[in-house]
Amino acid sequence: MKRVQTCFISFMLYSFLGWCYEVFLEVAVYRWGFSNRGVLFGPYCVVYGFGALLLMFSLNWLKARRIRAGTVNITPVLVFLGIVAVTTFVELAASYIMEFTRGEWMWDYTRFAFNFQGRIALNPSLRFGVGGMVILYFLQPLFEKGAGKMPDRVRTAVFAVLAAILAADIFFLMI
Repeated sequence: MKRVQTCFISFMLYSFLGWCYEVFLEVAVYRWGFSNRGVLFGPYCVVYGFGALLLMFSLNWLKARRIRAGTVNITPVLVFLGIVAVTTFVELAASYIMEFTRGEWMWDYTRFAFNFQGRIALNPSLRFGVGGMVILYFLQPLFEKGAGKMPDRVRTAVFAVLAAILAADIFFLMI
């Protein structure tokens, strides 16, 4: 149960950080003004949470290996390419799921070069690659270190509160 709780807290953490990233882009970079960038009411984009967990589950084995080309360790390059592939797939799948369930998806990459139907593009995929590297090599190890020191009762309480918030959010979205 400890592993499930920790994974869920990670999911919520990265969903929140993804929401912050989206709002930052919208307000500070593109200067479009603030809007809630998630499909739910709360300050989180669950696609980032799912993406981060998928990165951890699918690429941690590669990150742990030391693959060399001659004397150069190319593991980080392979991890980066893996992150770009996984996050691009997640974004493409999310666009189709949103279109099926909502009639539209929340972004349009037609202004970017090397885009596919405005759903995915090289530029955002490379940015997600950089973000994924930050998650896998910096944030997640830091989170796991902190979570390892968290008392069971505190972790369980944080899990319960976050699960209740997300469940309520989903419930209110559906009514």
